[in-house]
Amino acid sequence: MKLAAELKAFEERLGHRFKVPEHLTRAVTHSSFSSATRPDNQRLEFLGDRVLGLSMAEALFEADTDASEGQLAPRFNALVRKETCADIARDIDLGTVLKLGRSEMLSGGRRKEALLADAMEAVIAAVYKDAGFDVAKAVVLKLWGKRIKTVDADSRDPKTALQEWAQARKQQPPIYAEVKRSGPDHAPVFTIEVQLQSGQTMRAEATSKRNAEQAAAKALLDQLESGQ
Repeated sequence: MKLAAELKAFEERLGHRFKVPEHLTRAVTHSSFSSATRPDNQRLEFLGDRVLGLSMAEALFEADTDASEGQLAPRFNALVRKETCADIARDIDLGTVLKLGRSEMLSGGRRKEALLADAMEAVIAAVYKDAGFDVAKAVVLKLWGKRIKTVDADSRDPKTALQEWAQARKQQPPIYAEVKRSGPDHAPVFTIEVQLQSGQTMRAEATSKRNAEQAAAKALLDQLESGQ
């Protein structure tokens, strides 16, 4: 089996040339495009999640021999969460090579965060199946590179940090409210407002409620910590 030109180009962006091209073909096949002769990537997604987890756990364990479990856990969570996987998928234009059914394509599937994250995990599993754990880990570390170096900042969950800020001042937990939803049904944009008991508020937009809440919390926390 030979890969199409777009998948060969993707191999270059990924940093791995497949000995068994079928591994990559399956990794980019969404369930909406699958058939009896075209298996989807869901089983690979399951495996890739574990390969990614072990790769990151080993990397963090080896990088900071003095870090406690309590320090390593949030770093790990920040590196393997769906949002990070989707960001990596965008970095290497994974969405452009996904094999999707017509309905999924029409609904903007190539840009959907959950779909991209799942496919990224499937691609990691495909590399593992093709060349083993060491090669898969090397690919992961190359793709995640700068994020591993900045993980301490990224691992600080803004919603948790803002709630801790409020609790330290004997305030009720922050309240989040959806104030606007715009864009088409297949690609909505949410505007979320967060408010503290003491009256401070902040708004943010994102393509998911969770991300909008996190962005609003971060913006408000940054404002509070800068003393503005």
